[in-house]
Amino acid sequence: MKALNKYIDHTNLKPFATKGDIEKLCAEARAYDFASVCVNPCNVALAKTLLDGSDVKVCTVIGFPLGQNTTAVKVAETVDAYANGCEEFDMVINVGKLKDGENDFVRDEIAAVVAAAKGKTVKVIIETGLLTDEEKATATRLTCEAGAHFVKTCTGVSAGVATVADVQIMKANLSGSTVIKASAGIRTYADAAALIEAGASRIGTSAGI
Repeated sequence: MKALNKYIDHTNLKPFATKGDIEKLCAEARAYDFASVCVNPCNVALAKTLLDGSDVKVCTVIGFPLGQNTTAVKVAETVDAYANGCEEFDMVINVGKLKDGENDFVRDEIAAVVAAAKGKTVKVIIETGLLTDEEKATATRLTCEAGAHFVKTCTGVSAGVATVADVQIMKANLSGSTVIKASAGIRTYADAAALIEAGASRIGTSAGI
C-alpha cells in the first residue's frame, strides 16, 4: 500500500465554491501532496494555475451530477476542460440508459469521453446507490470495455455512498487495466483503509486532511 495521501482526490464540488475556496483546496493539496484536486469545470483553469510546479493533478467532473446530458455535451465538456489543463475526468453515466438495457449506448458514450480526453485519465461514475448488484456488475464491465481508466462508485449527490460490498462487486467484474475509485461518504481513515483493502485504487473525499 502506498502512502494514503496519494490515494486521495481532494474534492470541492460545492455549487457555491468561491475562488477563495479553490485557493484553499489547492494549498491543502500541495501541503499534503494529494493525488489530485477535483473541482467543477469552471474552476479547472484556476486550479491548474495554483498547482503549477506540483505533482498534484487537476480533476474535473463531466455530466455532473445527473449524467443526463447528451453525449455531445459530455464530449464538449471534456474538450473544454482538456483545453484548460485538466488531467483527469470523472464522468457520470446515463443511469436511465443502463437501466433500460441500452448497454451499447452506455459503452459508446464512455468511449466518446475517453477519446475526447486524449489519453488523460477517465473515471466513470456509475452511481452504485441507484443500481442493483447486477447493474453494478454490468456498468463495471461496460466501463472496462470502453477503455476507461477507473470505475467509480458515486457522485455523492444522488443516493448512496461508497461501500466495501460495492467495491468487491466492481473488482470482481474488472478487466484490462481499469481500476476502482471509491467516492462519497468517506470521512475517516478507517473508511478509506477498508475501501482500499477491498480493492479501491483511489479515494474521492472532501475529508482527506
